[in-house]
Amino acid sequence: MRRVRLFKFVIAVVAMTVGAAVWTAGPASAAAGSAASVATGYSHTCSVTAAGALWCWGGNGRGQVGDGTTTSRTAPVRVGTATDWTTLEAGTSYTCGLRTGGALWCWGANTRGQLGDGTTTNRSAPVRVGTATWSTVSANDAHTCAVRTDGTLWCWGFNRLGQLGVSPDVVYQATTPRQVGTASTWKSVTTGYAHTCATRTDDTLWCWGDSTSGQLGLGILSYRTAPEQVGTATWASVTAGYTFTCGTRTDGTLWCWGENGYGQLGAAGAYQTTPVQVGSVATWARTAAGDNTACATRTDGSLWCWGNNMAGQLGDGTTTNRFAPTRVGTATTWSAEFALSYHTCGVRTDASLWCWGNNGTAQLGDGTTVNRSAPAVVTIPA
Repeated sequence: MRRVRLFKFVIAVVAMTVGAAVWTAGPASAAAGSAASVATGYSHTCSVTAAGALWCWGGNGRGQVGDGTTTSRTAPVRVGTATDWTTLEAGTSYTCGLRTGGALWCWGANTRGQLGDGTTTNRSAPVRVGTATWSTVSANDAHTCAVRTDGTLWCWGFNRLGQLGVSPDVVYQATTPRQVGTASTWKSVTTGYAHTCATRTDDTLWCWGDSTSGQLGLGILSYRTAPEQVGTATWASVTAGYTFTCGTRTDGTLWCWGENGYGQLGAAGAYQTTPVQVGSVATWARTAAGDNTACATRTDGSLWCWGNNMAGQLGDGTTTNRFAPTRVGTATTWSAEFALSYHTCGVRTDASLWCWGNNGTAQLGDGTTVNRSAPAVVTIPA
């Protein structure tokens, strides 16, 4: 597990050539090719346009771009002809997306069954996950979880540390969705490297899987194979990083827990096994995590990032790690649609898409492999 993380770290260092720290301020007007949703894997990016078309670009060695090939793409390429895509989620080397009506499709790496199609065969084009209808999905390194429209929660893929919500002695790997418990009141789900957290319709938070860095928020340094409630607070959004977790509560405060080697908890200090508040601001709207980086929007439309910044993924014009939220430029037009890994992409309220950070496989979609430490517009064909 640690070797995987180190491997990703080394690749990012080798690939890093930081571009000039210049904010690209020119507005990109909303049009047929403008962005409605975005997802970032380790080396690729996908976006759904306002017209419901799916475009992907970047590294494609496992078929994660979804265009039927394993050829890397330095600029956006259209995936199929469908115009009913709604939302996306990207794992390390795979992608999942929902279409109108709730059909779930996944593609890319599948060595642990994370695509949910009953096989461990990589797929270079989208394959449907069963016939059920889904409301939300989360993908990470080798496991996927999703909530169905009936409020039940299902997970599949790798389960070495119980991240699927069942003991690994019972199920070590699942190639098709398995229900987590029997509850039908699940609302959202987020997957880390080997842990999972989810909220219910009463806004309570539940976590399970690996907690050797405290990432479950339960005050433990071991693991759990079934959901356990994290305190009694109510939560508006929760996001799982590699071995840490962050969330915004319904009162607008921001909290993080787990590993903190890069400042990904938004404060200096060691790991935390229970939620710790980030600053004192109570105007946080939504948060999302990458490998060892996190970002969050405030209710004024500003975007803030913190943690690992070795490839410029914080967007502050530097490659300095940050142990507190650092504002990305001065814009107040960031929407709730943003995602990050070693690179970050976000959609503004005018539906323009902006990306920055690691670009070693052209995942920023600008036709180059030069890293950027500040946001730049991505042009998606209409």
